[in-house]
Amino acid sequence: MGVIVITGGSRGIGASAAEHAARCGMGVILTYNQHPEDADDVVRRIERAGGKGVALNLDVADVESFKGFRDAILLVLRETWGTSTLSGLVNNAGYGLFNPLASVSEAQFDGLFKVHLKGPFFLTQTLLPLLEENASIVNLTSATTRVATAGVAPYAAFKGGLEVLTRYMAKEFGDRRIRVNAVSPGAIRTELGGGLNDEFEAMLAEQTALGRVGEPEDVARVIAMLLSQDGAWINAQTIEVAGGYII
Repeated sequence: MGVIVITGGSRGIGASAAEHAARCGMGVILTYNQHPEDADDVVRRIERAGGKGVALNLDVADVESFKGFRDAILLVLRETWGTSTLSGLVNNAGYGLFNPLASVSEAQFDGLFKVHLKGPFFLTQTLLPLLEENASIVNLTSATTRVATAGVAPYAAFKGGLEVLTRYMAKEFGDRRIRVNAVSPGAIRTELGGGLNDEFEAMLAEQTALGRVGEPEDVARVIAMLLSQDGAWINAQTIEVAGGYII
């Protein structure tokens, strides 16, 4: 089924997506920034399950490093899988910031912008020549683009920008039959923004029609579907994976 790249694949949704994609028969190149040991653990789990995975370092905020990252991917593709193309890209890497809009600093704003919008834009541009015809791109956005939540204004704004960019990518890459979709998680049990305490989790569960917060695997299954031929006629869409969050 080809080889995919998942940014931010060492923990949370990215790690779960990497494992699920590997179980579906995809080769996986996952990236990490600060936690190489976690990335190595994900690769070991993939390999124990009979799949193939490789972890590479990448700072999505550092656009200047993308050409070198592309060269590293080409080397891994040839040495590990005997190919020079990718069948998918998942722009997942990110972090949260919970801060009232009135107190967000310019540095905080710029940091979120680089990781959540500028990085995915230029990384996709850089890796586009490696994507084969009929490849799939999945951009991770957020239910906060639909439901205004105090304290996450810059994060939500850039995720909203990524949703718009998703449609433009789908339009412009269509002549190569490359599909581009966004997956928009709701409240998920990850370490984003410091994770969930019992009180916060109970509040989020009350606001969700299915009565619980999501698990990374809930989102991973949808990502893997969009990367596979099961999602071959889904394009330019944002799919909210949130269990009915604030409806």
